Amino acid sequence: MIEIKSLVKQFGTFTAVDGVSFSVKRGEVLGFLGPNGAGKSTTMKMITGYLTPTSGSAIVCGHDVSKDPLAVKQRIGYLPEGAPAYPDMTPESFLNFIASIRGLHGAARRSRIDEVVAHVHLEGVMRQSIDTLSKGYKRRVGLAQALLHDPDVLIMDEPTDGLDPNQKHEVRTLIHEMAARKAIVLSTHILEEVDAVCTRAIVIARGKIVADGTPEMLRAKSRYHHAVAITIRAANSNLVGAARGELQRLSHVMGVEDATLNDGHASFVVMTKSGASIVGDVSQLARSKGWEVDELRVEPGRLDEVFRTLTTTRSAGGAA
Repeated sequence: MIEIKSLVKQFGTFTAVDGVSFSVKRGEVLGFLGPNGAGKSTTMKMITGYLTPTSGSAIVCGHDVSKDPLAVKQRIGYLPEGAPAYPDMTPESFLNFIASIRGLHGAARRSRIDEVVAHVHLEGVMRQSIDTLSKGYKRRVGLAQALLHDPDVLIMDEPTDGLDPNQKHEVRTLIHEMAARKAIVLSTHILEEVDAVCTRAIVIARGKIVADGTPEMLRAKSRYHHAVAITIRAANSNLVGAARGELQRLSHVMGVEDATLNDGHASFVVMTKSGASIVGDVSQLARSKGWEVDELRVEPGRLDEVFRTLTTTRSAGGAA
């Protein structure tokens, strides 16, 4: 559905996007992650035809965005950053305007607008000027116009920005419902979004892709992957120190993060060497020492730590 090859965008001497290549299939929800200024929005603007690439190509549903931009735009629904719309229009007039541009007329237009409005829950503000709407409702209006023509490809820049937790849940549910029929790309800086809706994630830093894989694959890069978190009952700091030493001496243990003692409970994170499974060894040690265990769990890995590692200047440069 989307095929990006060696995409480059330069603004004068500054290279915002530097040789980015990836593809997206129908049924995929791709999270596009990166710090501010990494090149996320610029890449999405080139895919949609809003910006012209300096070099490289973006193919959408078999059409090159540089050679046949209208065919590409007919197949894309685009929610830009900030969800811009005409502030003096109402959602009703704005969506009718967009529907006419998209070639929807008569009963088909009315039916489609009603369907999309119900999906994003705009019924209560349809005749209120967009300028007076909250940030969350403006975002819903933007999402509605992106969905109006039922596009094959959906490109969304920060789709849940400004939404409250209930509204975020509604948008994520909508993405899940649409995912099987479309190719969806969303940029976000909210890592929980990746867990909630994405089947795959790309991390971009300084204009280059530094990681591409499923959320599980990205977590596997974390130093916490397969680490064991254990909480035991401990009366004093001497017992905490003794338990820490016992855990440290286990084979395949790389280290034990500083323990915390709170209300008679001590918590440790036991780090593993080379991703080895150590939960059995930790459990057996706890039984042999007679520790009263309140919690024992295996860490899947932490996306925030992987994100920081991949997008710091030194790491990004090395990966590039």
